[in-house]
Amino acid sequence: MDGREELAVRFEAERGRLGAVARRMLGSTAEAEDAVQEAWLRLERVDAAELENLPGWLTTVVSRICLDVLRGRRTEPVVVEEAVDGPEAEAELVEEVGRAMLVVLDRLGPAERVAFVLHDGFAVPFEQIGPIVGRNTAAAKKLASRARQRVRGTEESAGAGAATGSARREVVEAFLAAARGGDLDALLAVLAPDVVRRADPAALPAGRPVLLRGAGAVARETRVIGRRARFAVPVLVDGELCAAIAPDGRLRLLLRFEVADGRVAGFEVVADPARLAALELSLPHQEVS
Repeated sequence: MDGREELAVRFEAERGRLGAVARRMLGSTAEAEDAVQEAWLRLERVDAAELENLPGWLTTVVSRICLDVLRGRRTEPVVVEEAVDGPEAEAELVEEVGRAMLVVLDRLGPAERVAFVLHDGFAVPFEQIGPIVGRNTAAAKKLASRARQRVRGTEESAGAGAATGSARREVVEAFLAAARGGDLDALLAVLAPDVVRRADPAALPAGRPVLLRGAGAVARETRVIGRRARFAVPVLVDGELCAAIAPDGRLRLLLRFEVADGRVAGFEVVADPARLAALELSLPHQEVS
């Protein structure tokens, strides 16, 4: 086996781990595969014999490639993009990382995301993370800490007359389950008789009103357009349990609920890209590992 073949074998031994790192950083299997392949091309251009720690070198290179991709996203206009991955790849990514985690990671700044994923996900020391994100060790720790705080968030206590956290979650999940199944009876059971649905125009088919009242009308509409609910996951927004619609792990719609007496008394569908971009999302406590 010549030197190139041996290097290829050593690289293939690292490919799975590198792919996992890149998938969590980028939220895309296709982009992660591109990043890993680019790392191989860069490895071919260096003298591998001089690399004392090949796994560490590859981690650094893949991380820097991912950081560049994430920074590139921030310079693009805020638009609703098509999913990069196909349905099977997306399903595998959601299974591996979790849709809610993908949504929240997508809200982090590029350096925060890289520092958090490397340290909390793969136990990379901050001494190695610092140079990757262009910071010293202390600053890298702060990046990861800030990201961790944003991921975990703080769930607010329920006020007088409002649903408790667990009760609210049960109602929200019952609504989402009924919407996913198109179950009219279940929707009517979870909606208050005088429920009010508000929505950004971008969330609705042409001609639908931005405000709709009454359980019957709201349930029928939800049954028709509720297929998007299969992509819904609970998230926290300002400590309040909401539902993020994220078909590719990136936020497309957000449902903010008003819950009273064990039912959905009202909800708003946020679809405007500028409004979505301004939201601070975190994981419900049950989703934090």
